[in-house]
Amino acid sequence: MIRVALLVAGKDLRIERRSRVLLWQVVPFGVMALLLCGLALGPTQAGHSSAAPGLFYVVVVLVALLMINRSHGVEATPGTAASIATLGLDPGGVFLGKALALAVELWLTGIVLLGGCVVVLHTGLQGTLEAIPSVLVILGAIAGAGTLYGALTTGGSGAATLLPVLSLPAFAPLLIAGERSFHSALHGGSLLQWWVISLVALAGYLAVGILLYGVLEES
Repeated sequence: MIRVALLVAGKDLRIERRSRVLLWQVVPFGVMALLLCGLALGPTQAGHSSAAPGLFYVVVVLVALLMINRSHGVEATPGTAASIATLGLDPGGVFLGKALALAVELWLTGIVLLGGCVVVLHTGLQGTLEAIPSVLVILGAIAGAGTLYGALTTGGSGAATLLPVLSLPAFAPLLIAGERSFHSALHGGSLLQWWVISLVALAGYLAVGILLYGVLEES
């Protein structure tokens, strides 16, 4: 399973590196969305509002939806699904590989957006750095959940609009835990309970994905 996961993750990341869609389209979109959030707050509220962690995760969700659609759109090209079925790859390994590739892309984009929070929303540098571990865990959980729901909606009519409708309720507890942990890091609160929620969610989505990914792809 691990070997299959590494092969699939490597394939997805190579496709992304060659196309450079993440670099030239997705990351600039996230930065512009964050800039709009800063403009919406206004110069008097930037750095003084408690909304920065929530705005960060709203932008993260928008970016993640773009990445999920792209990740599964690659598999929807003619002949690709049939080729994967012919190879007889372990569905659990395929899920882990696609989730890992998506997580790496989200981690890279998330670091850029955290830097944008410091520059645009004027979040404290030390608190933002302390929030990085919890942000990485939340983004990993979003990658796992997104890979699951991406498989559920791929190939159907209106997949691009169906994905947000189905996945946003699943993202909601992750966003709450992420926002609270980011807020606690900025203001010196306790992170323990939010770490527990984040890690349980990450483990849960990975376990469900390993068990059900093959069924979802065939549906």
